[in-house]
Amino acid sequence: MYPLPPRSVAIVLGTRPELVKLTDLVRLLGPAAHLVHTGQHYDDELSGRFLTELGLPEPTFLTGVGGQSRAVQISAALAQLDGLFAAEPPLAVVVQGDTNAALAGALAANARGIPLLHVEAGLRSHDRDMPEEHNRVLIDHISDVLCAATEDNRAGLLAEGVDDARIAVTGNTVVEAVRNQLPDADRRAALLDRYGLTADGYVLATVHRPENTDSPEALRAILTELGALATPGRPVLLPLHPRTRARIEAARLTHLLAPLTVSAPVGYGEFLALARHAALLVSDSGGIQEECTVLGRPLVVVRRSTERPEAMGDFAELVEPGPGIGRAARRRLAEGAEGLDRLAALPSPFGDGLASERIAGLLTAIGAREQLTAAA
Repeated sequence: MYPLPPRSVAIVLGTRPELVKLTDLVRLLGPAAHLVHTGQHYDDELSGRFLTELGLPEPTFLTGVGGQSRAVQISAALAQLDGLFAAEPPLAVVVQGDTNAALAGALAANARGIPLLHVEAGLRSHDRDMPEEHNRVLIDHISDVLCAATEDNRAGLLAEGVDDARIAVTGNTVVEAVRNQLPDADRRAALLDRYGLTADGYVLATVHRPENTDSPEALRAILTELGALATPGRPVLLPLHPRTRARIEAARLTHLLAPLTVSAPVGYGEFLALARHAALLVSDSGGIQEECTVLGRPLVVVRRSTERPEAMGDFAELVEPGPGIGRAARRRLAEGAEGLDRLAALPSPFGDGLASERIAGLLTAIGAREQLTAAA
């Protein structure tokens, strides 16, 4: 437990990956943590389950954000956060990653002169077509404390002119999230049995990014390649996000799901269990690029660009929608048990699992300084 007053650290988030990555920090801060959920991603089936499964306290929820355009999401959240911070000024504000919620939280803190700490600072895809790239650059340059996951992230920030005194290399909180949320061996075995899967004998896939789901051509290419990977002895399991399902139906591509084993969305622990025993992961997720390095599993990343180059090479390979998916997947699958053993023996490039503790320590120092300044 860290000696900060109750509700003195506002943790602003709006998506499920942020909930996952900030869970251990929230637990370490205890009553000092004030969770503020913008509602960027909120539904009972997914976000509600994540809050319950992760054991997080009930957040303060904002309204009118989810389902809106990027500009409306940021502006609606910013206006409500400004009112919240005026009524209940925190000693510090924490944001994570590169979401619209994170940018709104960062701008609100900056406008009120509240110390801002950015978890997972310094990531860059150098792809200006990604809204997240603009978000993360803006957040980094107005943050007071930048928690870089790796030395490469720190070097990139220094190259952009960020003062070294503002940067702390903490590691990535995903490492402890995976270690703490991965079900034990017995529960994983029971889960595989329920799905009719054999360890190391299936492919696990996810598709959700707009660059893939909003393009019927990209979506067709991805589903076609996934279907071609499925065999009677090696199913391809696809937990289907509601938004992706809607896009598939709108594009009249439902028939391409026939070779796949389609399931409803799964909770975080269940997903980690399935990923832990997959022969291969195929996904457009940023978080899975990190998680695969902790789980020791190979990944084909279906995207134009990545902000996580540390995962590429040993653990992951970047391909665009199309035949490259199948080629990369079959190369990885051909490595078999030897390839899986090799990955399992490698350390994650994202740290040692102590990132949340380091960040909590930084927040304690900020809180102590702010309280001394207020008392002076």
